[in-house]
Amino acid sequence: MGIEAFTGRAEAYVKSRPGYSDEAMEYIRNLVPQGAVFADVGAGTGLFTVLLARYGYEIFAVEPNADMREQLAVALQPFPNVKIIAGTAEATTLPGHSADIITCAQALHWFKHDEFREECKRVGKPGYIVIGVHNVAPGEDNVLNGNQGTHDFFDDPVIREFPNPIFYTRETWIKYMLSHAKDPLPTDPGYDAHIEKVNARFDSASVDGLLRRDVTTIVYSEKNN
Repeated sequence: MGIEAFTGRAEAYVKSRPGYSDEAMEYIRNLVPQGAVFADVGAGTGLFTVLLARYGYEIFAVEPNADMREQLAVALQPFPNVKIIAGTAEATTLPGHSADIITCAQALHWFKHDEFREECKRVGKPGYIVIGVHNVAPGEDNVLNGNQGTHDFFDDPVIREFPNPIFYTRETWIKYMLSHAKDPLPTDPGYDAHIEKVNARFDSASVDGLLRRDVTTIVYSEKNN
């Protein structure tokens, strides 16, 4: 699917994808030196980038998909400390040795890991840290995606987990289930059948109009020399 995997899904993504708990963000903040420069690679619509930006860090937000960058620009309007970059994980276009911290939230499984690893070495300052963040929920594809991405990329990461329960209304649940790269768009065959299954799942699992998902935010960090 590549760069265009989320074309046509950015609005649903920004309105329904889970964010990251304050506890997880404070943990990340404590990992990094004061005044650190970040490269947030695969920034998407900015769900993670905005949380970093609130701390005042200088951030390069790298995102290859034009639809996602459009939403990213809206989210980051209040933050002059962030610069949006139209680049890929394997070719960020960032200057060499420009970032203390390289982050990738909910994106690592999309990257070509060998090429991204080399790009990290090029972009990272001496002693740079790579931080991978992934939201997972029991029984969901994102568990497999998160495990695959992190296990393939990291050698010996420090791993921490943080509870991040999410509650969906029917409307936000439908948007969430249309935000994945594999989900059919309204113009695709199978869209109506997909929506029927999405509604059936909400009906079976919701309580008082809300569906709870026991999401866990997993943070992987690894320092590189």
